[in-house]
Amino acid sequence: FAMSSDKEQIKAENSNITLMEFLLLGFSNTPSLQRTLFGIFLLIYLTILICNSIIILITKIDPDLHTPMYYFLGNFSFLEICYVTVTIPRMLMDLWTQKGHISFLACAIQMGFFFMLGGTECFLLTVMAYDRYVAICNPLHYSLVMNHKFCIQLVAASWITAVPAVIGQTWQIFSLPFCASHVINHFFCDVPPILQLACGDTFVNETAVLVAAVVFIMVPMLLIVVSYGKIISSILKLSSARGRSKAFSTCSSHLTVVVLFYGTATISYLQPKPNQSEEKGKLISLFYTIFIPTLNPIIYTLRNKDITKALRKLLAKLLP
Repeated sequence: FAMSSDKEQIKAENSNITLMEFLLLGFSNTPSLQRTLFGIFLLIYLTILICNSIIILITKIDPDLHTPMYYFLGNFSFLEICYVTVTIPRMLMDLWTQKGHISFLACAIQMGFFFMLGGTECFLLTVMAYDRYVAICNPLHYSLVMNHKFCIQLVAASWITAVPAVIGQTWQIFSLPFCASHVINHFFCDVPPILQLACGDTFVNETAVLVAAVVFIMVPMLLIVVSYGKIISSILKLSSARGRSKAFSTCSSHLTVVVLFYGTATISYLQPKPNQSEEKGKLISLFYTIFIPTLNPIIYTLRNKDITKALRKLLAKLLP
């Protein structure tokens, strides 16, 4: 009875510890590279902030960019800033201090905001695809359909729709008992490594995560595929080669971003659990949390003549 009592006491103590905080391993398996990684990720974070801020600025001040397409792009750039701010500053702090302690509440908040912003990005990319669909397939009704009020409603819906599901999902995951190890082999509080720490059967939680991934990833992706199917069909019917080239150029940037984002998100959250190792999952997460947000403003800037033109005008004013 004494041994049983001691075991119960130790288990209770461990349970209390894990409820208080987790330990993010991050990149602790490469201690000699901690400072180098800090410098690289800090540079990447500043690049994302600066590039997206410039896009937001020029879409606001340049009258030629006061169209639905660039209104959505400005919102997308703001979303990207919020999206990377959820994970990178915390990761930078852990790399600098070489400590990965994160409280239970902070971990839940990080996960909640990460998935809320990720879901918003899925919906906003779908809205941007719909905008291109209307512009190319129904150009005569474009200004009537994509009026300013409707654009605001689409953006608001993109931001709000994911909130109830994410709150419920996060609450469900963090209501689980965490009585085993409190060490998370990741650089942020992601679902797969958190569920690995939970005691008991997590089948219901894993199923809920899969359903959410289907709703937030697969459904928007299918809508985008249908939109671009109709867009490409309409473009191929154009008699002018110049018209086809211009139509393709307005869609190519968005399509590139969609392929990069949905490709990595699908691999990460819709792949069967046994097929993905912890290190592989961490590497894939680096792509959709850091590297793709770094590429997005570059893709939109270099592959868009209107953005390039507006940027030159801004630079001409600042550096005559």
